[in-house]
Amino acid sequence: MFEKEKLGKIKESFDAYEAKVAETTKKRPERKEVFETGSGAVVNRLYTPLDIEGFDYENDLGMPGSYPYTRGVQPTMYRGRFWTMRMYAGFATAEESNKRYKYLIEQGSMGLSVAFDLPTQIGYDSDHPLAEGEVGKVGVAIDSLADMELLFDGIPLDKVSTSMTINAPASVLLAMYIAVAEKQGVTADKLRGTIQNDILKEYIARGTYIFPTEASMRLITNIFEYCSKEVPLWNTISISGYHIREAGSTAAQEVGFTLSDGIAYVDAAIKAGLDVDTFAPRLSFFFNAHNDILEEVAKYRAARRLWARIMKERFGAKKAKSMALKFHTQTGGSTLTAQQPENNIVRVAIQTLAAVLGGTQSLHTNSKDEALALPTEDSVRVALRTQQIVAYESGAADTVDPLAGSYYIEAKTKAIEEEAMKYIKRIDEIGGAPRAIDNGYIQQEIMDAAYNYQKDIENDKRIIVGMNKFQIEEEAPKGLLRVDPSVGELQKSKIQALKEKRDNALVEERLEALRTACKSDENLMPYILDAVRAYGTLGEICGVMREVFGEYQQSVQL
Repeated sequence: MFEKEKLGKIKESFDAYEAKVAETTKKRPERKEVFETGSGAVVNRLYTPLDIEGFDYENDLGMPGSYPYTRGVQPTMYRGRFWTMRMYAGFATAEESNKRYKYLIEQGSMGLSVAFDLPTQIGYDSDHPLAEGEVGKVGVAIDSLADMELLFDGIPLDKVSTSMTINAPASVLLAMYIAVAEKQGVTADKLRGTIQNDILKEYIARGTYIFPTEASMRLITNIFEYCSKEVPLWNTISISGYHIREAGSTAAQEVGFTLSDGIAYVDAAIKAGLDVDTFAPRLSFFFNAHNDILEEVAKYRAARRLWARIMKERFGAKKAKSMALKFHTQTGGSTLTAQQPENNIVRVAIQTLAAVLGGTQSLHTNSKDEALALPTEDSVRVALRTQQIVAYESGAADTVDPLAGSYYIEAKTKAIEEEAMKYIKRIDEIGGAPRAIDNGYIQQEIMDAAYNYQKDIENDKRIIVGMNKFQIEEEAPKGLLRVDPSVGELQKSKIQALKEKRDNALVEERLEALRTACKSDENLMPYILDAVRAYGTLGEICGVMREVFGEYQQSVQL
């Protein structure tokens, strides 16, 4: 196919085709002068072998489950088992969220994914003045081990895989999870799941950081080291492109910036004295799924291939699992519209298909009403059913990497890989992801992309059905889930009762031990776990670390 003579003939045919098209479009012009992907990249009218000249099956694709993992990280992919259908959920109190988890498990959810409220995400207890009005609003409020016990009451932790979307205080929430398991009689070596633990993307795109970058990186590498010995089945980080994409990046930026963050974590762990093959198999990634299904499929394939090459060539990884990029996917929250929310069911179905055709290991599908409020029980069930229909009825999961060999998919995979690599090289020149974040380079690139995307919508260059075209008169939405404002007062009373009941001298002793350890080079996880077991609160434990490490201050660019 790629022999010079054959390519020459294809070029002749292609030129003849283009001449014919030129005649056709004189009479019947195409819908647009330029067709673009969801990221704004130009899409050609037709793709042929000319677009993938030099394509080498062994080097560029290989077999599924083998380097460079373009076609997937397992040899049989979904023919063995489906991806983990993991619905992100959490609101109000631990008791309320526990009911939702049990409902999701009854409906066929294969794993749990915990959403924490904002005070928990930034290490404040519910009775802190800055928590006022935010307790239980966008996730569940977890102040102490007592809340964590209620959250997983009746859910055997040796039987489920749990993902926790937590970053700055990830070490504390992981310690609470381990302690709950101990109380259930489940040893840490049986626990399966993931903590997001990706602080760099918080500095880039979300803002729920606490400590300066150096202290944050220490906590992350402490978790790598501790889990490699004590919690070996746990994925110690989910390096997140999701929020980078939600902030407005392109698909290639999502890959480039996410893998640059991954490089920074690997660098930090190696500098801390860890061997790459001891922790790299437990690194995982988290990507977005947008509406441009073909670009998204190419994005996942490009990310796998690029990471495999980085781990092998840059870090000298030897184990196959160190090179294989595993990822969770969430459908794109920013693509959902408050107008005609039923349309969001269709968007989520398209994005689900993109994630499955791209080879995701687990998936969270958004609910139709999430542009308006937290999802109701009915809407979250439809979101889960969307995954189940794709799994059991669509046939998309019955063969491995079904779009491989498409001239467009292979050309697009290569283009995204090359563009992402340019970003990685630029960040290397700056001095690595933490420095590129500190000087605002990554944030500025994302802001520019977001501006262009929004401008295209406002100019009607990009059509969002029901929002800037095909609008209808709509009544105000009904039946939305609203969190009871009394949740804040309830959590405050629970904290007060806890402090009256627990051994406060023991808590003080363990917090002091943590304070001393923070000033040394010791791994902090055992000290945090001891404080959690004594029912030291999240705010108390993070408060000790705030005292020693200080807090991160975002540089302001005008």
